[in-house]
Amino acid sequence: MSTPADDTDGTDLLAGMFARAPVIFAALSGPDHLLEGANEAFFQAVGVGRGAELLGRPVAQAVPELVHQGLLELLDATYRDGEPFVEQGAPVLLGPAGRARQRYFDFSFEPRRDRAGRVRGVAFLAVDVTRPRAARRLAAEQQVLLEQIARDAPLSEVLDGMCRAIEKLSPKVLSSVLLLDETGARLVHGAAPSLPGFFNEAVDGSEIGPREGSCGTAAYRREMVVVSDIAVDPLWADYRDLARRAGLAACWSYPITAGTGELLGTFAMYYRTPRALNEDDLDLSIVFTRTAALAIERHRTEQARRRAHESEQALSSDLAFLLDSSTAVSEEAHYPQNMQRMARIAVPALGPVCVIDVLEEGRIRRVAVGVAPELPRRAGELLAAETPARSGASLVGRVLATGASEVSRTAPSGPWQDLGLRITGQACFPLTARGHTFGTLTLVATEEQPLDARAIALAEELARIAAAGAETTRQYDQRARLAHDLQAGLLLAALPVVPGAQLAASYRPAGEGLEIGGDFYDVFPLPGDWWGLSIGDVCGRGAYAATTTALVRNTVRAVAPLLPTPGAVAQAVNEALLGREDNGESFVTMIYAELRRTREGIAVSMVRAGHPPPVVRRADGVVVSPSPAGQLLGVSADPELLLDSFTLAGGDSLVLVTDGILEARDPAGNFFAEERLAAAVRSTTGISDVHRILDAVTGAVDAFTGGVTDDDQAVLALVAD
Repeated sequence: MSTPADDTDGTDLLAGMFARAPVIFAALSGPDHLLEGANEAFFQAVGVGRGAELLGRPVAQAVPELVHQGLLELLDATYRDGEPFVEQGAPVLLGPAGRARQRYFDFSFEPRRDRAGRVRGVAFLAVDVTRPRAARRLAAEQQVLLEQIARDAPLSEVLDGMCRAIEKLSPKVLSSVLLLDETGARLVHGAAPSLPGFFNEAVDGSEIGPREGSCGTAAYRREMVVVSDIAVDPLWADYRDLARRAGLAACWSYPITAGTGELLGTFAMYYRTPRALNEDDLDLSIVFTRTAALAIERHRTEQARRRAHESEQALSSDLAFLLDSSTAVSEEAHYPQNMQRMARIAVPALGPVCVIDVLEEGRIRRVAVGVAPELPRRAGELLAAETPARSGASLVGRVLATGASEVSRTAPSGPWQDLGLRITGQACFPLTARGHTFGTLTLVATEEQPLDARAIALAEELARIAAAGAETTRQYDQRARLAHDLQAGLLLAALPVVPGAQLAASYRPAGEGLEIGGDFYDVFPLPGDWWGLSIGDVCGRGAYAATTTALVRNTVRAVAPLLPTPGAVAQAVNEALLGREDNGESFVTMIYAELRRTREGIAVSMVRAGHPPPVVRRADGVVVSPSPAGQLLGVSADPELLLDSFTLAGGDSLVLVTDGILEARDPAGNFFAEERLAAAVRSTTGISDVHRILDAVTGAVDAFTGGVTDDDQAVLALVAD
């Protein structure tokens, strides 16, 4: 702090208080407001090069730019009236003409009095609020932009508004945003409301590289690039004339990146005169670069969502078409009627005409024709009478030979020329099943309905559906017979005679019985007058389920004579399932029991591994479900399996079922469930014929479901004599 030597009213004290404070302080004396003392903050505020030499001068000479801004009149009033004056956010231009800068201050003028109370000067206190004020304006502008982003305003509108906001906050700036194009190698126009149109057109699509002006270089380096003087900077060598024509002399560019670090574009601030980097504009660039990144990411996300939605709608429409096609073909169980239905489905969705040809006994035969409703009836008759050649000169013949789709840009000859259509091409698709191409599906393209990539893809799927439909109708009976024979091999041909007991069993496959089910039951002798009894359900259907069923049955039969308890047998089955090398799903629910005739009846030792509980009906009509639940097999190495033992006295019955019985549904979707099973078994009280008991259970299920079998159903019944 510098002060005159003859201070007598506490200036030294004030100097000590404010010497290092960020608050601006000056002590003025007399009516001319001589500068008696000031702290460093004052000299920094009024400008570089003006320091202690100003002391002793009138403030009008020390800081002449204040004369015409009304501050001298305020100082005069405070000195004259002895009343303090306070102002907030006052704009003040500081610095010589041509280099003046505007700052904003909260300040107060306080009268300085001598010991007699007379005003001898003014104390000047001020706080520079330029940056806080700019921060508030910046926050307000940014809030507007964020609201635009939140309401999904167009990206061009958000970026244009951002550039205008920057130029309002920093009037000497001309701002722009360039966006990364889809190739990732160029920058395209995003927004630049104040730059000349010819300049924007010239840099639209500019390359990213190490010497591509400020923006291309910033994108290349992924860091801020400051060019203070375009006229001499080598980065602008290829763009210098363009910048000169646009009146641009300096440019700072900042890369816009996503939160993941992905480059999105660049933000640039241009100036009309050479200019070094300053802190205020750097703050603007940082803040608005982040805002631009948010807007661009939101825009990209919205674009991706819209594309996904459009793709989803198109996919949904295509899937619905294919589903309807598949359903229509599957509903027709006869050949070639299912092919005729397929040809009609293809028209007019994929084209005005569709024909299906098949190879039978060495000759090509046309089995289906579909024509648009607006075509004359004779169109269908003409096409139905055509017999394509099998040679390579024929499109149908080539596709039959190669098994590959073929698209031709030439119109077919023959009756096709008489249809009244402006045909521009044709496409032929193979009907292939089990690696054998046995037919083709042909469509034509017209000027009104060309065959685009989507139509061709759908046609290929349609051909696959047609091939599958044709093959299915011919294999239906064969599959049904095969499934029946294989299923029979997994079940007992006949139940053995167990001393002291009657046995009966029922097995019904799901639906048409075209697949091998996973339900099984078995009864077999063990050493020491014991008998093994099992019933279970393998996960899945088909050949894999059949191999799992065989594995379980064979494992039980192999280990049961060697292991001491039913639980050990079930554990051996679990280990066999977990030890399979094919990594398929092999979990199984099962009840395994060992029984022997005693003086009291049939002694039963049983474990239940995730299977529906057994139902015991005592001779007096009491129904119970023994055997606590255990975990299913093939899932964990150490399943919890609890042993239960009980005796069936004379007249008692035991009924074991698979989940197809309990989960059988009525037309309303209700399950048959354990309660109805127990009621069916209870209804047999007084009946000792095991077949009648079995019929009571299966009859109750049929009455409940209306005879519909959605899942395999197995029942094993035993009555103690």
